[in-house]
Amino acid sequence: MSKIKPEILAKAQAWLVDSFDKNTQQEVNNLIETDPVGLEESFYKNAAFGTGGMRGVMGVGPNRINKYTLGKNTQGISNYLKEVFKGEDLKTVIAYDCRNNSKELAQIVADVFSANRISVYLFSDLRPTPELSFAVKYLNCHCGIVLTASHNPPEYNGYKVYWQDGGQLVPPQDAEIIKEIEQLDYSEIHFNGNKSLIHSIDTKVDEAFIEASVKNGSFDTSKQAKEDLTIVFTSLHGTSSTINPKVLERAGYTNVNLVKEQAEPNGNFPTVKSPNPEEPEALELALKLAEEKNADIVIGTDPDADRLGVAVRDLDNKMILLNGNQTMLVMTWFLLDQWKKLGKLDDKSFVASTIVSTPMMKAVTEGYGARYFEVLTGFKWIAKLIKDHPELNFVGGGEESFGFMVGDFVRDKDASTSTLLACEIAAQMKEQGSSFYKKLIELYAEYGLYREELISLVKKGIDGEAQIKQMMIDLRENPLTEINGEKVVLIEDYQSSIAKNVQNHTQETMDVPKSNVLIYYTEEGTKIAARPSGTEPKIKFYISVNQELDKPEDFTELNNILAKRIERIKSDLQVD
Repeated sequence: MSKIKPEILAKAQAWLVDSFDKNTQQEVNNLIETDPVGLEESFYKNAAFGTGGMRGVMGVGPNRINKYTLGKNTQGISNYLKEVFKGEDLKTVIAYDCRNNSKELAQIVADVFSANRISVYLFSDLRPTPELSFAVKYLNCHCGIVLTASHNPPEYNGYKVYWQDGGQLVPPQDAEIIKEIEQLDYSEIHFNGNKSLIHSIDTKVDEAFIEASVKNGSFDTSKQAKEDLTIVFTSLHGTSSTINPKVLERAGYTNVNLVKEQAEPNGNFPTVKSPNPEEPEALELALKLAEEKNADIVIGTDPDADRLGVAVRDLDNKMILLNGNQTMLVMTWFLLDQWKKLGKLDDKSFVASTIVSTPMMKAVTEGYGARYFEVLTGFKWIAKLIKDHPELNFVGGGEESFGFMVGDFVRDKDASTSTLLACEIAAQMKEQGSSFYKKLIELYAEYGLYREELISLVKKGIDGEAQIKQMMIDLRENPLTEINGEKVVLIEDYQSSIAKNVQNHTQETMDVPKSNVLIYYTEEGTKIAARPSGTEPKIKFYISVNQELDKPEDFTELNNILAKRIERIKSDLQVD
């Protein structure tokens, strides 16, 4: 058996005091006695906030999700709220998803807030994350919390924090709150809740959110077109089963087929290896039902209903899963086109996406004369743009990881409204004798064919964290000069905020927040980004290649050429 490091044992023994309940102490003792590796994983560091808040494996210890780590977060936020909003009657709203222990953890968070004399609106049952974002503004709260681990495996849970505008924490609040949390001792957490300050939310917010989703996601689609569209929908055992079917029904879609095996919320996600709509395997049951029903479109959402995967019929009438960039491009085009038809599109209209998403987003947006902004990974940065630019009008935007936001009534990615938007596009295209997929190809012919691929390397545990760190060090200290025979011309390092032009040996300072991201650009227009995930034990490589497409009929041939180009790049990078 591995020997326990003294510093790890000391940290573990600090949890064997009266500040922690007997069950927690027993679990810590069990790790000490039987699982030194698990003990080290649980105690070697404090779980940290990433791009989506705090997320991790459930268990005891400061590097795990449990009542004490979340209680400490909540106590720190409570202290911060009372300092920043002195004299105000503080209010917060709490939601939770389908994950194991989410309901219990949500109650603990509510207890800590209420023990600090902060009024709490607590959803009576599981709700989608975008509804929590909506509820913060709708209920005029100072902040909001949702208990979720998004699309992570069943052993995970997490804690996302939203501020007054409905967006996730951004600078300077995030650093200030983290500082407040880190200086706390676990003994300072107030767990004894005040029941009189905890108010249960039933259907009032649901109705308002559904109404807003239908209003923002509907675009003059005919009744006949809606009835003619055959939809297959799956919640992948998640929270969208509580809202999305109601949104589609309210909008007038009558032919919605639910994947019954996945309709019941279940934190063990029994029918999938991973509840992630980015994974084709997750939508296998939905695709099977689509063939039985001769469906036009398949939509699947992740457990907290902020991401959506879309499958449509290709030129051979086969169902294929689109990647996040492709779905985002068609949705963005449609919104821009609708705004133009309505006379709403002007030089104050803007679209936003992220630095690791397809460069084609910029081409499509500027092709319509709207402004385009590019931000760091995470919808919190898009929400910050909206907050920082009240003089501008947000059309919509998204990121390659299957997230999209329609308008600004929600300040986070929103699979509920985006599901409706995807159906509106599919219905209108079908009525016009076209399709969602054909429209995508038309956009490629107009703006150039861009093909992207994401490579995620999973590196778990302490060793995995060290490997990821070293990979990023190597890419910085020994930068690539050629990729697939293409000369590197520009390297953007978001950690140092320096963009280096390799050709003329000049450099510029980038005016963006610092982030552990490195992007290479080649002379052929290839873009490769390397980025450690902020919420999962992964390092991600985003590859984008492009070429002019003269006419739609050449799509298949050129697409295959670009696919082979990506394979060579992966081999060159040794990430395949």
